[in-house]
Amino acid sequence: MDLVSKKAVVLVSGGLDSMVAAGHAREQGYGLLALTVDYGQRHRVELESAARVAAAIGAERHIVLPLDLRAFGGSALTADIDVPKSGVGDDVPVTYVPARNTIFLSLALGWAEAAGSRDLFIGVNALDYSGYPDCRPDFIAAFERLASLATKAGAGGEAFRIHATLQHMTKADIAREAARLGLDAGLSWSCYDPVVDSAGTARHCGYCDSCRLRARGFEEAGLPDPTAYAARP
Repeated sequence: MDLVSKKAVVLVSGGLDSMVAAGHAREQGYGLLALTVDYGQRHRVELESAARVAAAIGAERHIVLPLDLRAFGGSALTADIDVPKSGVGDDVPVTYVPARNTIFLSLALGWAEAAGSRDLFIGVNALDYSGYPDCRPDFIAAFERLASLATKAGAGGEAFRIHATLQHMTKADIAREAARLGLDAGLSWSCYDPVVDSAGTARHCGYCDSCRLRARGFEEAGLPDPTAYAARP
């Protein structure tokens, strides 16, 4: 099968990182199967952004899969826990959702095998991030090995590949990549705790870890920041 006819399952959260990872998949000639998980996250506007991103990158199909992780809780994104606003720290923050990327990649793997795809794209990076353990290169490498052990295709000798193309990029690098790929970064959403006005318009809070990293990325890249912030530190 030539590359043009190959498909890749791309995890599309609605964020800038997953948008750029999808852009890389498209640039490499893959047909895109976009997967978004509606896991009960408090930032529901992220799902609207995911739909816009999937359309913008030309996804052949976009599945929004409901899987309500609020039943487990354990995170400021899935339980009644305040989102930290004091700045990016050294410890794993309470916005970490237990095993989220393991769960998401497992779902993406299931769709990939069913669709005949052997390539998965995920927008994790291990430089400018909040210290989540499931963004590390060794996790991605371990899941890639697991994929070949856990599937019929893998047992038959067909290797799966997890493409983490942003793995060693800073947020500034990612902002530059979005510009290079011709992607509209303004379609993406990063904030963990949106500020919604009386008209229902959501803006980035400006203070959560994700907002701070996003703003710093555009600033360090020397690019205009298309993000609407309710406030800035």
